[in-house]
Amino acid sequence: MSEYFAPIRDMQFVVKELAGLEQVAQLPGCEEATPDLVDAVLEEAARFAEEVLSPLNITGDLEGAKWHDKAVTMPAGFKEAYKLFADSGWTALACETEWGGQGLPKLVAAPVAEMWKAANHSFSLCPLLTNGAIEALVLTGSEKLKADYLEKMVTGVWTGTMNLTEPNAGSDLAAVRSRAEPQADGSYKVFGQKIFITYGDHDMAENIVHLVLARTPTAPEGVKGISLFVVPKFMVNDDGSLGERNDAYCVSIEHKLGIHASPTAIMAFGDHSGAVGYLVGEENRGLEYMFIMMNAARFGVGLEGVAACERSYQRAREYARDRIQCSDVGVRGGPKVAIIAHPDVRRMLMTMKSHAEASRALAYVVAAAQDTATHHPDADERQRNQAFVDLMIPVVKGWSTECGVSIASIGVQVHGGMGYIEETGAAQHLRDAQISTIYEGTTAIQANDLIGRKIGRERGATLNALIGRMRALDAELAGQAAGSFVAIRKRLHAGVDALDEAGDWLVATYSADIRSASAGAVPFLMLLGTVAGGWQMARAALIAQARIDAGDRDPFYPAKVITARFYADHVLSKAAGLASSVTDGAEGVLALTDDMF
Repeated sequence: MSEYFAPIRDMQFVVKELAGLEQVAQLPGCEEATPDLVDAVLEEAARFAEEVLSPLNITGDLEGAKWHDKAVTMPAGFKEAYKLFADSGWTALACETEWGGQGLPKLVAAPVAEMWKAANHSFSLCPLLTNGAIEALVLTGSEKLKADYLEKMVTGVWTGTMNLTEPNAGSDLAAVRSRAEPQADGSYKVFGQKIFITYGDHDMAENIVHLVLARTPTAPEGVKGISLFVVPKFMVNDDGSLGERNDAYCVSIEHKLGIHASPTAIMAFGDHSGAVGYLVGEENRGLEYMFIMMNAARFGVGLEGVAACERSYQRAREYARDRIQCSDVGVRGGPKVAIIAHPDVRRMLMTMKSHAEASRALAYVVAAAQDTATHHPDADERQRNQAFVDLMIPVVKGWSTECGVSIASIGVQVHGGMGYIEETGAAQHLRDAQISTIYEGTTAIQANDLIGRKIGRERGATLNALIGRMRALDAELAGQAAGSFVAIRKRLHAGVDALDEAGDWLVATYSADIRSASAGAVPFLMLLGTVAGGWQMARAALIAQARIDAGDRDPFYPAKVITARFYADHVLSKAAGLASSVTDGAEGVLALTDDMF
């Protein structure tokens, strides 16, 4: 049975050649991210992922998290793995040095996070939520809250959660009814119930810092009346030690399709005396603050899609190499061969491989843009990169996770009937991947954000700038006038044209007919992801060909060109159909009356 091996070679290529590590390392505050340091970080992370986290993946799935008497016990080995994880400094990788972090760029943190998610999806969710809570407190917390909580969270001694959803509210945060009553000492008593809280309780860390949305007594209705509160599992004394147990309890955990080792909690706040909470920032700005966590989490969830592609590809590839079945096609009566020789199995494996590489490249490029948006000394350059990040976050989240599910499903198919059997491991990847398209906002929520806040509101300005960057690659592709590059150029050109057409239609339609525009939102998100992935694959092919032309014999480079050609022929070729669904598909979506379904 195959195990996870971090794709270090491709990660290094993307970080250095596509995402521009050299340029990122020149940004103020990022100078320590030298190529040698980054290589060392990736190699050590790979060792931890392969030797510590991956062996717990199947056992954690089989045992699952257990709830008893308002407390959660993690599967065997998880508590010890988390302590080693925190002691090794992995929780602090990209956090600010002021609070005990290492201050490395997001471009370095992204491939490391991909390794955690590919090695053990369930385990990786704990630091994902903690990192989001850290970011929200760094940007909006008072000095007192920062002093009380950040160092312990950054160093992994404490973990964090995000408490948004309530029964009957779902993604409609305007329906939040948890309440926070002010106290004489400046604190609040929080009352309410939250559902779907990832790592809402566990036994891996000594304290859990819940960030909770609730309404104060004077709050207006709707999303404008939501505030954000820190509600610790254990109170924190003035000297930083832990005090009494707060009135915040896990009253049950969900029984789920996948990620069995990740406890998804129902949290009850204030069932007894009231849960003590502390206001983060200003009243009624909680949703704004929570979106800081949400965007960090959405990018992290997008990496889960990348990881699902990679992990399921690795397992399918190894099975295809070992499984002997049937003669080679066209060889009647010949010896039986490994199924990797069969053309359709190769098509499936290439589909898996190309999506892993394309989604990885796009995510890391967005991570580098986040670093530039944060650290570049020029305000205009920061603004341009932030606009690109804002446009692409829903794509990294939505497109990558949709790819993760479809690629994991193909992985089951490569295994044939054995893929449906849990012992092969292929089914777990599919089960675990399914949730990634849902949490932190479904694909439709990402798509509506994309066409509304990111395209409709600014009349397509950032999208058009991105299309301009894609078109600029055409001249470089024209310089490679033979072989695979003819097909790559042709398909990318057509894909960008389709994206441009669909984008213009959305801009023209959004304000006049929002229902028709919304009917094409998910197809447009998939179109943008498909074309952006093709853009990165074409860039990768050009760089690889330059290495080949310079005499480099590494087989990595011709494989990169061939994979980019496959992506062009089999994935980018679908762009025109997606564009047609955007521009012409609304009538079929909206025509039936409710009682006709």
